Amino acid sequence: MNRSSVDRDDFAKYLEQALDINRFRDYCPNGMQVEGRVGIETIVTGVTASLALIEAAIEVNADAILVHHGYFWRGEDARIVGPKQKRLKLLLTRDINLFAYHLPLDMHPELGNNAQLGRQLGLEPRGRFGEDGLGWLGMPKDPEVKTVGDLVRVVEREVGRVPLLIGDRERPLGSVGWCTGAAQNLLGDAIAAGATVYLSGEISEPTVHLARETGVAYLACGHHATERYGIQALGRHLAETYGLAHHFIDIANPV
Repeated sequence: MNRSSVDRDDFAKYLEQALDINRFRDYCPNGMQVEGRVGIETIVTGVTASLALIEAAIEVNADAILVHHGYFWRGEDARIVGPKQKRLKLLLTRDINLFAYHLPLDMHPELGNNAQLGRQLGLEPRGRFGEDGLGWLGMPKDPEVKTVGDLVRVVEREVGRVPLLIGDRERPLGSVGWCTGAAQNLLGDAIAAGATVYLSGEISEPTVHLARETGVAYLACGHHATERYGIQALGRHLAETYGLAHHFIDIANPV
């Protein structure tokens, strides 16, 4: 099948504008992190730019890899040694572009991780909370999802994970707050916004106590598991926009 090709720099510019990357104060550079070949026909999307993802992208002859978790995080060791050297060497020798979008992908109102997780779980958005409105607030569309236990079963079915639950399975659902990944620090904001249930990827030791003391049920569903949907949606959008071949590759991760 003949595929279209897009210029790398035009592709990067489109993503910069579509995801509004310059509005964010982030922990890493958003956009093109490793420059590869000029023409892009085949893209691979995945959650994290691991060595396994790069190797899988090579198998499908990818010209570009797009991820949520890329490289060059604030405070990390800047030396190109060990696993970082192996990853970068493989990208550079194979002339593969790497694009990474962290907070911009969490935040996008249609393609973002929170928007897509809410859609996956059948949640109707009704508000936002937290800095820059990162957290989402809503209600289940399905009237049969009435209790915390019902929502747990939806997560098991739609995300494929058994969430860690802090709280009462029999508690009736009120407003559901959610934010993907490591967003346990937004629990207080979710409570202030009126959430009676909060769903995220991770939970920390002090967050357990806050959930217990406030009576708000907390569902920890897995960092990787909750952040699979935005990058897939972005890949599909780009494939449709430019006529590219797109492969989402989910590297198994229990977290």
